[in-house]
Amino acid sequence: MTDPSRPARPGLAQLPVAGYLDALASAEPVPAAGSAAALTIAQAAALCAKVARLSADRLPADRAGRLLSQAERAVAAAAALIDSDAAAYREVIAATRRGQDPAAALSAASEVLMRIVRLAVDVTELSAALAPSAKPALAGDARSAGLLAQAGARAAATLIGVNLAATPDPRKGIVVRLLHQISQSVDHAR
Repeated sequence: MTDPSRPARPGLAQLPVAGYLDALASAEPVPAAGSAAALTIAQAAALCAKVARLSADRLPADRAGRLLSQAERAVAAAAALIDSDAAAYREVIAATRRGQDPAAALSAASEVLMRIVRLAVDVTELSAALAPSAKPALAGDARSAGLLAQAGARAAATLIGVNLAATPDPRKGIVVRLLHQISQSVDHAR
């Protein structure tokens, strides 16, 4: 229960960059790698939005608007996942501190991480769609967006593997297929 006399803390995505980095480097358990993965994908999506916005004159108007809208939705979704991951990891810590088997909390945390990987699929596909049509000065931004999303997905996939190591969970196989799909999109953007 929250204390109404205490002001609400801003979400991690609302912190200034320096504040977020301080939080990430702190001795507190969250934010951690999952939140960092989501932030990386948010940055990738933001780069896609920039490329779509600044290359709009090279695209049919309806396509430019659609790509920009997809990128902006991905930014918002990834930003929300920064805090969702932190909340899920807090539940893992709480279960462990209560002496409970953390398997259910680890599974729930892995579901947040799966959402991060799935969002990275969308962002790398968006990057690949933008790269060939981008203004020459922005082609590197479009390609870099795909690489950043891929890095975020790989980090999230690593955490899924750690969280689900002791289980035969099918998400481990799904994430491998999603990473392959991401690699194909990144290669296509080159």
